[in-house]
Amino acid sequence: MNPRFQPIFEPLHLANGLQLKNRIVMAPMTHSASHPDGSVSDAEISYYARRAKGAGMIVTAGATVTAKGGFPGQFAADRDELLPGLMRLARTLKANGAKAVLQLVHAGRKLPPSCSEVISASAVADEKQGASVPREATEAEIAAIIEAFGDAARRAILAGFDGVELHGANGFLLQQFFSPHANRRNDCWGGTLEKRMAFPLAVIETVKRVVKQYAKQPFLIGYRLSPEEPETPGITMADTLQFCDALAASGLDYVHVSLNDFWSLPRRGVTDERPRIAIIERRIGHRLPVIGVGGIHSAEDALFALQSGIPLIALGRELIMEPDWLEKIAEGREDEIRTTIKRGDQEVLAIPDSLWKSIWAMAGWFPLEG
Repeated sequence: MNPRFQPIFEPLHLANGLQLKNRIVMAPMTHSASHPDGSVSDAEISYYARRAKGAGMIVTAGATVTAKGGFPGQFAADRDELLPGLMRLARTLKANGAKAVLQLVHAGRKLPPSCSEVISASAVADEKQGASVPREATEAEIAAIIEAFGDAARRAILAGFDGVELHGANGFLLQQFFSPHANRRNDCWGGTLEKRMAFPLAVIETVKRVVKQYAKQPFLIGYRLSPEEPETPGITMADTLQFCDALAASGLDYVHVSLNDFWSLPRRGVTDERPRIAIIERRIGHRLPVIGVGGIHSAEDALFALQSGIPLIALGRELIMEPDWLEKIAEGREDEIRTTIKRGDQEVLAIPDSLWKSIWAMAGWFPLEG
């Protein structure tokens, strides 16, 4: 290995006692390959097994916490009958020393209008063509969803995962409650910035309680967030920095910042001209690890990102295109890393049919050949 890249392979000791074997995280990516009942499929196992030997931590695609809170092809963690498949998935991810983290999610208003029950913080549609107009969640429904996140965390513990990541990014329900665009409530769940934080913080507290009750060994609780929204009103960097303070004080083990571009700059809310990830790291990095993601392709990219002070780097599309990304760097073969997908690559890359079709249908999502 080129010794310049040694920092990528340095272990990271987490405050709760767990150790990650290197600084690379496999980012959560939708693949839509689960069975219709939400159970884990053989295609998913093959897909994750092909990618499980490199990263220090693997965060799965989102597992829905309620029966009506997810999309077709998404795996679920909403009932105990799904435990055998989740156990098999956890074993697969951990087989080569990676820490296995189950991402937990409720889609809220992101569900299509064809779904029988679309709820959100308020009856406000996303600003996208064909978006659902959700129904405002009742107090009872909010309480039930909070408990559902806790129940799903219990299943993750029983299945043998090393942690859960609460998906509060990319417009999903946790973000909807924090967002002044999606949340127009005037009760204890909305209105002021502090009240818009109440739902995600209640979910965190419930998951912490479950972990304390059921986990017999250190168990991670992470939170993924999108730092800004383009809508007006929408989440600003000023909002997110206050939210990050609350997240750091809540006892989380890490914060995962969802970005398309690791080096992207803030839109509004701060006068700081540094990248968003650097602003967040400066705010809370002394209290808990921050994971950065977005446009990190090569070993040089990852090294440069780590040198900025971010302790963990997540890779998404790069590990779809090149499951052996870390192995090739470790062997001094970084010049052999795949940077495109070809028509004949599906089998060798163990990509499920659903994801394969999406890759080729969404021009510009991946660099394609053929």
